[in-house]
Amino acid sequence: MYVYIAIGSNLGDRLENIKSAIAELKNVSGITVEKISSIIETAPAGGPPQGKYLNGVIKIKTEILPRALLNILQNIEHRLGRKRKIKNGPRTIDLDMLLYGDSSINEPGLSVPHPRMLEREFVMQPLLEIESGIMEEIGKIKVK
Repeated sequence: MYVYIAIGSNLGDRLENIKSAIAELKNVSGITVEKISSIIETAPAGGPPQGKYLNGVIKIKTEILPRALLNILQNIEHRLGRKRKIKNGPRTIDLDMLLYGDSSINEPGLSVPHPRMLEREFVMQPLLEIESGIMEEIGKIKVK
């Protein structure tokens, strides 16, 4: 199963935070990192006033189920110092599951495809860089 994950950071050494998160993903049994987009600098989207982000997208291959994968992503965020105090606030690292194969998931705390990904240039630009034909695939996903 191919999964696309948005990655971002706007606190501390942003690039090092991203590199550390990718390294942690590479060390998870059952996850193969297939592609990594360029990293771009962007203004924050919503939330309180805060610094600019570095953002990118990672393509992984895994058979880990979506909820378990979400837990892995959140554990990586926690280990890298993410504090969830302010909605859309600054963060050391942010890992968001964008797409999980052709699955449509709508559960508490987990919505795939990511509900706002198409509105966010900082997601779509790196996603299209690593998977130029992805829009056709997104269109085939039946949203529940």
